[in-house]
Amino acid sequence: MRWLALGLVSAALSAALLALHVPAAVLLGCMLGALVFSTRGVRLAVPHIAFGWGQGLLGCLMAQSLHPAQLGPVLRQWPLFLGSTVLLIAASSALGWWLMRRQVMPGTTALWGMAPGAASAMVVMADQCGADVRLVAFMQYTRVVVVTLVAALVARAAGGHQPMEPAAVRWLAMGAPADLLVTAALVLGGAWLARRWTLPGGAMVLPLVAAVAVQVGWGLTPGLPPALMALAYAAIGWSVGLRFTRAVLLHAWRALPQVLAAIGLLMGAGMALGAVLVGAAGLDPLSAYLATSPGGADSMAVIAATSTVETGFVMAMQLARFLMVLVTGPPLTRWLARQEPPAPDPGGPGP
Repeated sequence: MRWLALGLVSAALSAALLALHVPAAVLLGCMLGALVFSTRGVRLAVPHIAFGWGQGLLGCLMAQSLHPAQLGPVLRQWPLFLGSTVLLIAASSALGWWLMRRQVMPGTTALWGMAPGAASAMVVMADQCGADVRLVAFMQYTRVVVVTLVAALVARAAGGHQPMEPAAVRWLAMGAPADLLVTAALVLGGAWLARRWTLPGGAMVLPLVAAVAVQVGWGLTPGLPPALMALAYAAIGWSVGLRFTRAVLLHAWRALPQVLAAIGLLMGAGMALGAVLVGAAGLDPLSAYLATSPGGADSMAVIAATSTVETGFVMAMQLARFLMVLVTGPPLTRWLARQEPPAPDPGGPGP
């Protein structure tokens, strides 16, 4: 009965967020629903294997965007784009280190919370690397909301916004059976190998890498029915939300002003790098702004698709940055964490 109630509340919240066109609406709705239940004393836990399957499906979803045709603009001018990506990651790491030094967030939580990659992927990676996934989710999705709202306002003010009626989601569409078999093999195989090799983030990273190889080498695309992806988002959102406590929420509320200040500084760094791209690469200002915005690649894709910008370039920059964070994130956060003694955990371990 508790799971049924959680499902109904999460569905209602997700539907409301979808109606408002909020990025990652299903994942956020499930996380918020689980947070409400957890802070009211309801003790539930998502099975670890279900969480791993959710990570695998998320990896397959990201692989669909990692196509050579989309990364082509970056590869043609790789020194310039590599430099801007490295500088933005350095700025986010410095701000995360500052939050850690001030003990606004414990341990590596501040570093993962400021990492400028896809928010849902950063939450998963942070959980695998031992950070407080509750506070990482709070920081990541706060930044997604702020950056998305500002980017949408900038696009509208620049005169490049073209309102587009979103297509209705066909929740029961299943796709080709062969594509579903590819998905099952990637997700189940990736989860098994991740457990066997005890690879941090392996349940997401292995299917992602394998899906890219399958797409490039054999022209096969994993099938990702909307209903199946909704279950994946629910598994991830519930897993995070059910770990919240009143103490963690209170800590997040106290840290909100400093987190917002760090987000503002990171957005300023992105704008400065965008100005460099305008001068050095001859890019239009709106495309450069969206390409260097430290929001999620998914939300930037939506804004770019409804604006008169270089959509391929924007997505190439966002995806290239995500890949770099994916590779450098774990060793970089471990190294920076060693520079500061551990801070006390505000809310204790999750269930």
